Amino acid sequence: MTVVVNHHGVSAADVLTVARESATVSLSVDAIAAMTKSRSIVDSIERDGRPVYGISTGFGALANTFISPERRAELQHALIRSHAAGIGAPMPREVVRAMILLRIRSLALAHSGVRHIIVQALVDLLNHDITPWVPEHGSLGASGDLAPLAHCALVLMGEGWVLGKDGHRINGGDALMAAGLTPIELSSKEGLALINGTDGMLGMLILANDDLAHLCTMADVTAALSIEAMLGTDRPFHPSIHAIRPHPGQGLSAANIFRLLQNSAIMDSHRDDFEHAVQDAYSMRCAPQVAGAARDTLDFARGVAARELVSVADNPVVLPDGRVESTGNFHGAPLGFAADFLAIAACEIGSISERRVDRLLDVTRSRSLPPFLTPDAGVNSGLMIAQYTAAGIVAENRRLASPASVDTIPTSGMQEDHVSMGWAAAVKLRRVLDNLTSLLAVELLAAVRGLQLRAPLQPSPAGRIATEFVSLFAGRPGPDVFLAPILEHARATISGRDLRQALEAEVGPLA
Repeated sequence: MTVVVNHHGVSAADVLTVARESATVSLSVDAIAAMTKSRSIVDSIERDGRPVYGISTGFGALANTFISPERRAELQHALIRSHAAGIGAPMPREVVRAMILLRIRSLALAHSGVRHIIVQALVDLLNHDITPWVPEHGSLGASGDLAPLAHCALVLMGEGWVLGKDGHRINGGDALMAAGLTPIELSSKEGLALINGTDGMLGMLILANDDLAHLCTMADVTAALSIEAMLGTDRPFHPSIHAIRPHPGQGLSAANIFRLLQNSAIMDSHRDDFEHAVQDAYSMRCAPQVAGAARDTLDFARGVAARELVSVADNPVVLPDGRVESTGNFHGAPLGFAADFLAIAACEIGSISERRVDRLLDVTRSRSLPPFLTPDAGVNSGLMIAQYTAAGIVAENRRLASPASVDTIPTSGMQEDHVSMGWAAAVKLRRVLDNLTSLLAVELLAAVRGLQLRAPLQPSPAGRIATEFVSLFAGRPGPDVFLAPILEHARATISGRDLRQALEAEVGPLA
């Protein structure tokens, strides 16, 4: 599988394919031609001796410092070395691969004035599975993701670190040599063009959008299973109810839950019971309102990412008419806002999920299920502490939902006096989504335990399929067992696609 990058950019699907499926990359002929034309403008500026930021001047607060022609290549190399100043644990391979592809995309838009051999060198990193060691801390989302991108560019120069197969770092020059690649020599403008842009935060946002889309569906699944186990009603999820409040995400989630609850002997057992058929708790009947609002937030974030994918976020930019202009397009505010908004939405999906878990475990509210979903409460504690774990994760997600993008710390001698913190917003969003996976895993286990304890009443076809999946690693309710491995299996079931595909084969596609 190969993703071809042309001078119009790439799609979100391309980013996912390269980042997560290790697709190879190539440059189109038109992209190479466009970059060559853009580079000719930089070369003409060099010949004319005009003072232009990033070509014949220093950077940031040093923008008024003139650099003589014989030192301009040195300037570009020094820029990369000084800006590769990150610290902390390495970013995951998928994030770095997404970031590199997006930098290729940015340069191939042909507004950066670099030689195409520089872009080909980035392509070679991806195609030889060389993943630069990019520390977690370093970007403020100011002139984009300067430090993370500099760590990638440093490897092109045969320096810096690369993420080894065993998780350890190895020398960048050694990694190039082992792959038969040669370090590159930068020319004027090229160092700056390699690091100025929003590629890191955009890559993480695209990955997060994909993850949250799946988790929204799985949240509908676990909600339906919990509602069925707690003898809830399917009436609040009927399409007519959501037609009168036409938020699109809400309608999709409600349709999922309604379909998953059909043909259930458990539901039929109390359908005409006044106590069970009037009003369920908010965490049950408002599930589509919360998950649906998250879906609508996701649509917003997808729109932001789609616009950024066709944007030129470099600085300065080389325009077709020969002008080289300084811009503020590198500022990460649009991406930071979107990531923060998604973190809030994902936090709430997890929060309402934990409330359903607590209700399932509470004998006073679970509608006759045994305490903590164990048949022999007292000697056994059942899922009591699994709910503690979920409560702790919800608390952490609430802290992480505090927006990063409202913060700013002036840098570069007050030249960069307002920064976006977009990288930080995207990093913590990934943590929130990982936590959400754990929360839905706890609910999956608790809901299935509840369905098992309703025997001999039979659950819906969806409930039966979920019970079969979970029973493979969790067995049936009984004496207490070591729960951590079971929860890890439940996490894998939530993040994976097998359960979802089995459910869709039974009830039809889930949104």
